[in-house]
Amino acid sequence: MQTAQKMGGIAALIGAATNLLGGVVYATLLQPKGLGSEDADPGKSVALLADNEGAMRAFNEIIWLAFGVSLVFLSMALYERLKAGPAVLALAVTIFTLIWAVLVIVVGTLSINDLSTVIRLHGENPAQAATVWLTLDSVETGLGAGGGETIVSALWFLLLSWAALRARALPRLLIYLGVVTGVAGILSVLALTDLQAVYGVGLIIWFAWLGIVMLRRSPVSAA
Repeated sequence: MQTAQKMGGIAALIGAATNLLGGVVYATLLQPKGLGSEDADPGKSVALLADNEGAMRAFNEIIWLAFGVSLVFLSMALYERLKAGPAVLALAVTIFTLIWAVLVIVVGTLSINDLSTVIRLHGENPAQAATVWLTLDSVETGLGAGGGETIVSALWFLLLSWAALRARALPRLLIYLGVVTGVAGILSVLALTDLQAVYGVGLIIWFAWLGIVMLRRSPVSAA
């Protein structure tokens, strides 16, 4: 039990770290150069990727693959905490966690594969590479942070908060933060873009807080 909680705490901290890294890199390095912005020039984006292939590959591996694997370990630790409440809620949270993990890993795999594809095309035909990049990036956005992955994670926050409240498995303030984060995530997908930052920051704080709780407290004392 304690080993599972420690693994879950480490996994939660990894989740906070990977999302923090992703947010900082996008905000300070990538978006100022046009990558990831709504009015990005496809040609310049592909050229930027080609000039930084190794760094972008490592970046995608960390923010997607490492985060996805951490969610798998977190799902087991959360189940141990939530099973004191309604069993159906604990199971539902576990399923949603694994669905989220699969989505994150799939998007990460697509990102790495798409990076290799457009860089190869860029060396042969830069114009074609830019066109292909528009299509591939749209698919990544639809599955990832701009669509499916965010919706699943936002619903996960709401479901987990409900289950944790019923099982008295987490501190109430952490539960309320999960509710706010989940609502912000859902609204951000419904074109309310000013809430994307709220969702992102809330997610990072929530994961960091959860990691500390799991490392320091048993499920009973956490409540």
